[in-house]
Amino acid sequence: MTLLAAGASGAGRPAVDGLLLPPSGVFAIGYIHSIYHAPSAEVFTVQGRRFTMRAVVSTSGGVLDYYALDGQRGHAAGLWTLRLAVPAIYDELPLIATPIGRRTLIAGGRCLPLYPASGAAQVRLTVRLALDDRGGPCPRAYSQSFFLKIAYSATEATATSADATQTPQG
Repeated sequence: MTLLAAGASGAGRPAVDGLLLPPSGVFAIGYIHSIYHAPSAEVFTVQGRRFTMRAVVSTSGGVLDYYALDGQRGHAAGLWTLRLAVPAIYDELPLIATPIGRRTLIAGGRCLPLYPASGAAQVRLTVRLALDDRGGPCPRAYSQSFFLKIAYSATEATATSADATQTPQG
């Protein structure tokens, strides 16, 4: 099981599973869709200790159909986007991560792989305060693809855009 970020109350910065969040509170779970074999991501915003899934983006329109969720669909710059009509709010999100899907947290231009080298890992994502960032530079699959181009504007509930929050930080 992936360890959650630990931090004393009132100390540190918000983090998801140890990956420090940018000031915008935007993060994504990037993955390779197991049926469509397409790079995809679920885009979230954080407020307090809760996080909200706002959009799904993919290089394949079939991935959006797979979700079967209501929302506004769009296609631009080779990306399909589904902005959820009813965003999903979580206190925690249990996931299974495998090397096939390569689930990876992406925030502020940094990545934190959630999957093991082999087998499967049970991951429970939560927002906690952390002092240290467990993330690192994004591997080529994530840094050279659309993953770093997707960002969600927490102040604009229906927008996805290129944003400075996705610029790699030292």
